[in-house]
Amino acid sequence: MTTIDQSARLALPFLAPGQAGKELTHNEALVRLDMLVQPVVAGAGGNAPPADPRPGQCWIVGAAPEGLWAGQAQALAGWTGDGWRFVRPAEGYAAWNASTHQPIVYHDGAWHDGDVYAGRLVIGGETVVGARGAAIDDPVGGTIVDDVAREVLTRILSALRQHGLIAR
Repeated sequence: MTTIDQSARLALPFLAPGQAGKELTHNEALVRLDMLVQPVVAGAGGNAPPADPRPGQCWIVGAAPEGLWAGQAQALAGWTGDGWRFVRPAEGYAAWNASTHQPIVYHDGAWHDGDVYAGRLVIGGETVVGARGAAIDDPVGGTIVDDVAREVLTRILSALRQHGLIAR
C-alpha cells in the first residue's frame, strides 16, 4: 500500500491522521499556494538571490544559480519570513513577469518570456490575427508594371484581410 503525502499537481503537503504539528504542514501548504496561485515574479533568469527580498516576492531562477539558489535552476523561488521556498516548474506553469510586463510560461524545459500561444487573436468579437496565410511572391517580370503591381497589391490586401488586420 502506498501512502500519498502530497497532492499530485502542486505538491501541497497532506495532513496525516494523528500527525503532530499539523499547523506546520498546513502553513507550508499555504506558502506554496501563495506562490503558485496567480503568480507574479519580480524577475526571471537571475542566478543570484536579490539582496533585500520582501516576503511574498518571487523570482524565476536562472540556469546557473549560486548562493542560496544553488541547485535550483529554473525553479520558482519565493521569499518568506523563514527563508527561500522553491517550486520546480511543470509543463504549462505560467506567471506574470513584473519586470517585463509580460506573461512568462514554462514549456519544453524552459521559461519563455513574452511568448503568447494562441490559435487566433479576437478583439471586440472580431478575429484580428489568425493562422498564417500562404506566402506572397515578389513581383517579377511583366510588360505592364501596373498590372503586375495591381495583382501583387490585391494578394497583399487579401492576406491582410485573411489575417483580420484590415476589414474585408
